[in-house]
Amino acid sequence: MREYRNILVYAMVNLGDVILTTSAIALLKKAYPQARITMLSRPIVREVIEHNPVIDDVILFDYKAKQNSMGKMWAMVQELCRRKFDLAISFDRKLRPALLCLLAGIPVRVGPSRVFDSKPSRVTWLYTHTVPITHDLDETLQAETYQEIIRGFTGAAGHEHPVLPTPTEAQRAKAAALLSSAAGKRKIGLCVKGTFGLKTWPKEYFAEVVRALNLRYDAAFYVTGAPGDYAYAEDVISAIGLPVENLCGKTNLMELAALYGQLDLLISVDTGGAHIAAVTGVPLVVMFGCTSPRRWHPISDNAAVFTSQEPCCPCSYRETDCPSYPQPNCLYHVRPDVVLAECIRFLDGTM
Repeated sequence: MREYRNILVYAMVNLGDVILTTSAIALLKKAYPQARITMLSRPIVREVIEHNPVIDDVILFDYKAKQNSMGKMWAMVQELCRRKFDLAISFDRKLRPALLCLLAGIPVRVGPSRVFDSKPSRVTWLYTHTVPITHDLDETLQAETYQEIIRGFTGAAGHEHPVLPTPTEAQRAKAAALLSSAAGKRKIGLCVKGTFGLKTWPKEYFAEVVRALNLRYDAAFYVTGAPGDYAYAEDVISAIGLPVENLCGKTNLMELAALYGQLDLLISVDTGGAHIAAVTGVPLVVMFGCTSPRRWHPISDNAAVFTSQEPCCPCSYRETDCPSYPQPNCLYHVRPDVVLAECIRFLDGTM
């Protein structure tokens, strides 16, 4: 097998996908243990890739930003040229980073034939090596699809788990301070809002589960999420009708990881935060809507997932286009009683 010493990997995608790609980077690190691995990704995911034990360096590029003029693009080409990469591996099949790598003269450029869907793409023309992905994407964990890119190119065997940096002492201390109201109580986290409507479990279902847990346990409840989730979280808290702390926007990503690591349970929709939580090992219950857990199941032995397995799922509907709108079957058929039972099993230690 040819040896590579200076490798660029890139994933210009959302948080959950970037976390899942770290499993493939861990496999790559095993294939080329002497190589320096640099990751090109978006600023929004910086905290989960900086100081990551399987990533040696990070280049941030906000490819959607208005300031990315031709001059900015050319500056990035020059930066990639300066670093003299001998191999580039794509985890996203996007045009712009593939073009940057071509213009930078990286001699070996690897990418998948498919990664998110089966639509043909001319982006593969920019690769020197296209790895065929032959399995059913919807029936295969996305982390395995990313790892298959590495296995297909390097011939490496095995399977790896996603990797996060270790939270610092300061990050753990901040998380503990945010959870200080739970002294002597069970600490239960809630991630209530998905990136779009068909991933967001009904707020009245969250309310039913939290009220039942409150009757059974001496517990404190915390909603976590991005700053833009704050207002929706307030609506959920109002529906619950109990004291619940709204922590949306009060942590960065690694502070969030530190916080999840100190919880007794996290109840979440299918979102990037669930993949952070899975790496920490916190007991995790996830409700899926239009997406499939066969593909997006958080990778943890402590994760339980629920889906109603609607015949129309997985789908690409917008919420208002869903045939069962305004109460989408994929969300409303995941009933609170089954979610509650799983939460109780985790909290009582019977799993």
